[in-house]
Amino acid sequence: MPPSFDQLAPRSRHLLRTLIARHIQDGEPVGSATLARTAGLDVSAATIRNILGDLEDLGLLSSPHTSAGRIPTAHGYRVFVDSLVQMHPPGEQDLSRLRSELASGAGTQALLGSASELLSAMSHFVGVVSAPTREQFAFRQIDFVALDAHRVLAIVVFADSEVQNRVIEARRPWEPGELEQVANYLNTHFAGLPVAQIRRRLLHELRDTRSEMEQLLAHSIELAEQALQPPANDMLVAGQTRLMGVQDLSDLERLRELFELFSSKREILQLLERTIQAPGVRIFIGEETGVVPLEGVSLVTAPYIADGQVLGVLGVIGPKRMAYDRMIPLVQATAEVLGAAFSPGSGNAMTRGA
Repeated sequence: MPPSFDQLAPRSRHLLRTLIARHIQDGEPVGSATLARTAGLDVSAATIRNILGDLEDLGLLSSPHTSAGRIPTAHGYRVFVDSLVQMHPPGEQDLSRLRSELASGAGTQALLGSASELLSAMSHFVGVVSAPTREQFAFRQIDFVALDAHRVLAIVVFADSEVQNRVIEARRPWEPGELEQVANYLNTHFAGLPVAQIRRRLLHELRDTRSEMEQLLAHSIELAEQALQPPANDMLVAGQTRLMGVQDLSDLERLRELFELFSSKREILQLLERTIQAPGVRIFIGEETGVVPLEGVSLVTAPYIADGQVLGVLGVIGPKRMAYDRMIPLVQATAEVLGAAFSPGSGNAMTRGA
């Protein structure tokens, strides 16, 4: 385990902060002579070398080449991020841009796409946003269209005006009139309820029905459950090619592995899901991600929340040598603005059932 902030002497803290800030700015190893000139400490270069040696022994710094200065390790960045970094929140111009481009009323997918694009543009790295599950949105209307004897197209409209189409493999043939009856029943009894609540009530409602439609509705259980089954979680990614210009990520094989990871999305989504119940910003530095292709980068994440409900997670993926003082407040501000766009009274608000 790396040492904590409290375990470091004040001069060690100051030199570590100064070295990491200088390395983030210049991208070069930082030597004791440079720190003697810039750290503002009334100590000799020899004393600074001794302190840096101690920090290296603690696993906070490393020497890429003999006498070439030192760079922070992932553990060094962790101590810096947790205790030493001084935050610089977005300015009013950036906040206005976020509020303007993430305004309520846009379709959910457009809103999420704008969030990932904004994170990429404002960080100059990769922006990622996990989409809310459809279970969290109210269902507005459903229609069924027979494609052939055993395939039915379900068209589901949600309260945020998003539309999902799903092809259902039915066990029995369905006539157009039967499909219309099932759609009418579902629209009459379930419109305005979240999908999760609909599925909980579906078997009870339909199996207890006593009417001339009993047999039809009993057969429709499978059809309705398949139509309202939640799809796999999705994630929007923007700005992958920005990493091609990052000095620290110039290795082509590493970039190829990263781009494959962005394409498959699965492992990054799993990483985001680990943070979904954690309040505030969380940061994964290098090997802390547990994903080999991400060992050369950092991920700064925060959940976005509406009406007390966590909808998803957004974040920035960039080199370990990123300006954490800017990235952390940027991710936090974007999460707050995006959550507000989904809050009650917005065009993207979710209807929550009783």
